Amino acid sequence: MTYRLAMFDFDGTLADSFPFVLTVFNTIADQHGFRRIDVARADELRHLHVRQMMDHVGMPAWKLPLASKTFMTMMRDSAHAIPLFDGIADALRHLHDRGVVLTVVSSNAEHNVRAVLGPELAALIRRFECGMSVFGKASRIRAVLKACGVAPADALYVGDQATDAEAAQKAGVAFGAVHWGIATIEALRAQACATEFVTPADLRRIAPAS
Repeated sequence: MTYRLAMFDFDGTLADSFPFVLTVFNTIADQHGFRRIDVARADELRHLHVRQMMDHVGMPAWKLPLASKTFMTMMRDSAHAIPLFDGIADALRHLHDRGVVLTVVSSNAEHNVRAVLGPELAALIRRFECGMSVFGKASRIRAVLKACGVAPADALYVGDQATDAEAAQKAGVAFGAVHWGIATIEALRAQACATEFVTPADLRRIAPAS
């Protein structure tokens, strides 16, 4: 199935930012008083829901906004060193050229998203909805639908976390799970996935064939 509107998560979906997360996580943990992680065993965390990750490190929900703000500030200073996944740039250009409306719905800060995308790709994005809690994306997805004048049935939210799938379901749009993100595809398959993308090049399937 093809879609008129493609909404993308950012970290782990467009940007390969997990290595950066690992370099700063324990610094943020020390600053905000939750447990450090063993970076050598970080792959084990990819099987966990965000809420389970928070329980694992002893982070109460009220600390999440503070920790997220610190992370976004640290990322701002390193955005130039965070790459997009190979093939993302070409996929975004392909979709845009075929008339698919492109948007980003991310808990990261808009200035970080724009910095990593770069001016050329950022110009292809119709709307940025950024800076919300990872648990608050559903209302932002609805805002994108309204702003772009697209019905939920014609929209797809692409992400790499169970929270992305949950937000899509709440907003009434289909969810596309990526294989290359932070959460494992097995974890995402436990959610209601309308489609899966094995590589970034597979994102081209969102657009109608020319």
